Amino acid sequence: MSKQKKKKLKGQEWRHIENKKLVYTVYFVLRLSVVGMLIAQFFNQNYENMLLCILTLVLFMLPSAFERRLHIDLPDTLEIIILLFIYAAEILGEISDYYIQFPYWDTMLHTMNGFLCAAIGFALVDILNRETSVSLHLSPFFMAVTAFCFSMTIGVLWEFFEFSMDQFLLFDMQKDTVVNTISTVNLDPSHGTAAVIVRGIQDVILVLEDGTKMPLGLGGYLDVGIIDTMKDLFVNFIGAVVFSTIGYFYVKGRGKGSFATRFIPRFQRRPAVQDSRETSQQKTE
Repeated sequence: MSKQKKKKLKGQEWRHIENKKLVYTVYFVLRLSVVGMLIAQFFNQNYENMLLCILTLVLFMLPSAFERRLHIDLPDTLEIIILLFIYAAEILGEISDYYIQFPYWDTMLHTMNGFLCAAIGFALVDILNRETSVSLHLSPFFMAVTAFCFSMTIGVLWEFFEFSMDQFLLFDMQKDTVVNTISTVNLDPSHGTAAVIVRGIQDVILVLEDGTKMPLGLGGYLDVGIIDTMKDLFVNFIGAVVFSTIGYFYVKGRGKGSFATRFIPRFQRRPAVQDSRETSQQKTE
């Protein structure tokens, strides 16, 4: 590689670093906050939260690692949202108890997850559509459908994970919901399939193995995870539909509008490949 090409490549890398200045600033501030939280949890002897802090620090490194490994460029907006999403889910949600203090915190994160996963799924199809060595050319409609299905699949797999943690490790990741009305066939007097509706439930009494009765005082019936799971999938659905619609019009009017480009990763050709192509062209000349 000639000196001019090396200078040109270094200049491109320096401009890329300058463009990522805001991302690095957000990354540094969030990382510093997590390290502070890690130290605080150490002195509190809360080792479970310490592991969450370490996991958060590892997750923070994934976007840049994927960029280098897969030779893609994550838009600044997308990368910042991913970092904030990780921080909001692990540090604020789990350690700072935002999931309990703010009832819609989990709903907000699942909606954002549906939106972001649809953007990633859309980018994967868009990259394959543009790649000449791959015989895949989907219409804008099917690209949007594929992005939507990708997002919903990720959402379902996450709910599978939450269910497994609750069943085997009793984590209660699928948060319970207090309801005052239930409908069940288990109370059918004829032991058939007729649903019996029970309204105005004010409390649930637990009867333990030793016969001890324990009123819960929750003000209703305790639904164990079902409502939370379906709500999470529904808001994931909303986020996926929103971005799939945006992506559809983005492809239809290629080059028009800049909103979608802030969330869609772009494939970057490797410098070595580019240099070899330039060298082969010079030889032919």
